[in-house]
Amino acid sequence: MNGDMLRAGAAEVDITPALGIQIGGDIGKRRPVEAIHERLYARALALDSKGRRFCFLSIDLLEITEPYDAEIRRRAAAFGFTPDAVMVHPLQNHAAPALGNEFWSEEYQDRVFPSDLWWLGGVDRRYVEPALEGITLVMQRATERMVPVAVRHARTMDARVAFNRRFILRDGTAVCHPGAQTRPRILQAEGPVDPEVGVMVFQTADGSAIAALLQHTCHPCHGGSHNAIMAGWPGAWVDAMRGTFGSACVPMVVNGCCGNIHHCNHLDPTQDQNHRRMGAFLADSACLALQSLGEPQQVPLDWRMAQIKLPPRAISSDELAQARALIAQPIPFTNADKTATDWNWCYAHSICDLAERLARQPYFEYPVQAVRIGECALVALGGEPFVEVQLRLKRESPVNALFVAHMANGGIGYIPTPDALRRGGYETRTANWSKYAPEALDLIGDKAASLLADLFC
Repeated sequence: MNGDMLRAGAAEVDITPALGIQIGGDIGKRRPVEAIHERLYARALALDSKGRRFCFLSIDLLEITEPYDAEIRRRAAAFGFTPDAVMVHPLQNHAAPALGNEFWSEEYQDRVFPSDLWWLGGVDRRYVEPALEGITLVMQRATERMVPVAVRHARTMDARVAFNRRFILRDGTAVCHPGAQTRPRILQAEGPVDPEVGVMVFQTADGSAIAALLQHTCHPCHGGSHNAIMAGWPGAWVDAMRGTFGSACVPMVVNGCCGNIHHCNHLDPTQDQNHRRMGAFLADSACLALQSLGEPQQVPLDWRMAQIKLPPRAISSDELAQARALIAQPIPFTNADKTATDWNWCYAHSICDLAERLARQPYFEYPVQAVRIGECALVALGGEPFVEVQLRLKRESPVNALFVAHMANGGIGYIPTPDALRRGGYETRTANWSKYAPEALDLIGDKAASLLADLFC
């Protein structure tokens, strides 16, 4: 192998939080870690081609907001990565901490809430530096381990584990996660799923795998209502693949646009929702795909990153007035030990913070990133886009192997289709975690398609 070949290195570092740290993934609820069922990891894939370096990070956390995303990029410079050459991909694990507030800004948090209610916003600042240290270390280790590699990829389908969680009712409205009483009123699932299972393997000259990217699309919500740390289906899938690839390989998950995709099949009340079972199914499918693994490629490496300006969803004067009136009332705790609050009150605070932000800047900066690895591509989109944009990108993609990473590069918030916004439902209710105008999903798709076309022209 010559010096012009792609080099790659991979590593993983344990970032499991200590007991007592706040778990993210629930609204207005105190969730201190009381048990650790599975370890959490930051995983890194470092790539180098002719001195240009790129780093992909797959991280077992709920989210990483823009200030912490920026800090990761700043630290990455020590290992030769420019800010645009880092893809930060928290897997949106609902049984893990968050780096950053999802519900309102930390400035709003510090100004409005008593210090003993710090947990309301989501981030536990005691965990921030340990997590950042782990992410920094994994970038360092991956960079130190870079060796010449070739890349192979394969794909298959698995319809057993992910389902559209939104349903259109007979009156034309939509509901997320319908209960048993709602099922008789269901007309149809609102949208599609993406059943693809993709595998991208990085191999040395002797055929040994040093890293593997595993692509599927589903909300990692297992354990989302408990006070225990779990790695969810991504962790279960990684564990199940270790025997296939060997101990020298670092498998890591790329979780796609799952804003409306979930592991629960709401039309099958007998479904076994165990995340280990889901990981085993995905491993079976990945191993099936590996039987048709493509020929090794000596590949070019290139990438593009852009910030686009997304318009906000309108907040009416009545909506803002109602929110201000609600937060003027005493805090509506919903349990005796005052560790959970009413969701409507949380939404009201989020509306007020959002209105303040829009008064300062009437648009949102949104990151879109695309990476070429030979005849494979990675696209990173912020927040929780609905799966329809991912399917569009795959239809229009110049390559068959397109892996999409959601919740990436500091972006947060649901990004529904215009039809979904008209029908309503949980993901469409305006707040900091659902704030973009109806045309946002198309604008995001346009930019991502443009970046891909530029990379493969």
